Amino acid sequence: MRILFIGSRLFNDVAEYASAMGVTTILSESNPDAPNLELADSHHIVPRGMEGPLEIALREDVDAVVPLIGVDGPLRDVAWLKDKLETDHGIPVVASGPEAAEISTDKFKTKEFFTRNRIRTPEYSLIDSPADVTEFPVVLKQREGQGGSGVMVAATPSDVRGYLRASDHALMEDYIQGREISVEVLRWNGETLPLVAVDKGETRVDGLHPLKKVKRAPAIIRGFDGMEALERASEITELLGAEGNTDVDMIVSEDGKLYAIEVNTRPSGTRYISEAATGINPMHCLVDMAAGNWKPGKIRRKNHYAVEIPVGNPGDLESIMPEGASWVLHGPRNHMRLTVRAGNPEMIDLVLKKLGDLRVHRGQVI
Repeated sequence: MRILFIGSRLFNDVAEYASAMGVTTILSESNPDAPNLELADSHHIVPRGMEGPLEIALREDVDAVVPLIGVDGPLRDVAWLKDKLETDHGIPVVASGPEAAEISTDKFKTKEFFTRNRIRTPEYSLIDSPADVTEFPVVLKQREGQGGSGVMVAATPSDVRGYLRASDHALMEDYIQGREISVEVLRWNGETLPLVAVDKGETRVDGLHPLKKVKRAPAIIRGFDGMEALERASEITELLGAEGNTDVDMIVSEDGKLYAIEVNTRPSGTRYISEAATGINPMHCLVDMAAGNWKPGKIRRKNHYAVEIPVGNPGDLESIMPEGASWVLHGPRNHMRLTVRAGNPEMIDLVLKKLGDLRVHRGQVI
């Protein structure tokens, strides 16, 4: 089995697993200084875009392609590659196709998709003048962007004026007070597997970046049914026709209503905490899909409790880990995150307390 992986930044998440399955790993990357190149059986440096990976896939006679792209920008090009390879050459590409990519990478088209399919989402409109905003707070976004970039919660007319000076237009949506929820959904060959509802913290007027928030899984929120979130995320993914790994972002309002916010048709930033809570590694599942071995009906879901905490550069954490907890550090230097798996929520609370005490001792801000 020969698989082409596109993008090296996330390749370390799948390299060992793919090799253990007997897969010959071929890697394409546009940056010659990118990490993880040495982990593949062979790698190729190509120009940006999908023409290079297309040529490599055909020249290397690969059996499947797995794009490992965690940003939105190239997703439409990936969808073009999928269409080309699957239609003309019968080579499966574990990613979403053109229609799903077009909708998911444009936030306004995503909102129209929700409305068209009668999926509850905050009221929205496109604006280009401060006079278009009459009630506050509201959320202002650009049609394209991810990870909180270009997002502002405007509390005053002055906020709107400042936002529109920097960007002459915006997608405006109602601000929903509640908690942010994220669900990863795996889908391939018509079979769908939602993983777990991840609690990404309260919605905040200050617009705190998602990477600076503590996340918990499964989400335990008063008045919230986690199964409803899994079902809604699966419904959205299936209606969209997305494949591979899809991340559905939602908000649970204070009165218990579930609002769909965004859809990301790519590997998710919640993949570590999703695996910690369920025992299902979404990145390994992409390899299984490519190899024809993905059988969601036979996957055993585990029921753990997990937390993901921004820690910067934490140093030695062994001393604060309670017996029975397992953990992993991930992310770039100075922006590392700690993901912990435990058998009960009390152990998670203990980790948070000990980490807070450690930061106080070191004079760090919690």
